[in-house]
Amino acid sequence: MDTVEQLNGTYFYDGSSNLSAGELFFWIMIDETLDHFGVTDIAAVTGIYLGSNSLTVAGKLAGATPGTSVASVYSRRLFRGRMMPVRLPTWIGYPPHAKKIMMQKLGTFVGRSIPLVGWVILAADVSIISFKAVSKYNIIASPSDRLW
Repeated sequence: MDTVEQLNGTYFYDGSSNLSAGELFFWIMIDETLDHFGVTDIAAVTGIYLGSNSLTVAGKLAGATPGTSVASVYSRRLFRGRMMPVRLPTWIGYPPHAKKIMMQKLGTFVGRSIPLVGWVILAADVSIISFKAVSKYNIIASPSDRLW
C-alpha cells in the first residue's frame, strides 16, 4: 500500500488503515496543523497571553474591566505618557462583548493592540490550515466524499 489509497470504501493515510472519510479529514487536518506552526504562531500566543487581564489593579471605577495586562503595564512604562497626534481605536474585552474605545496615549494603544494582533494572526492561521486541509482532502477523497 502507498501512503494514500482507498480500498472498499475506506482510506489508508500515512500508516493508518481503514479510515472513514471523516477520519481521513481529521488526520489531514492534524498533518496540516503540524506543518503550519512556526515562530509567528508563538508570537501570536505570547501576545494573547501578555494581553490577558491577569494583574489586579486597585482604584478602577465601577463598571471598568477588572485587572490589567502585562503588555499594558510595560507599554505604558516604555512610552510614559507620550501622545499620538490622532485618536486611534482600541478594543477592550473579547467578542461579542468587545468595546471600542478611542485612545490618544501611545502606551495604552500599544498595550491594548498586542493581544488583538495575536488573535488576528491565529484567525489567519486557522483559515490557512483549513483551506489547505480541505484542498488536500478533496484531492485524496473519492468524488462522493469530497467537501465541495
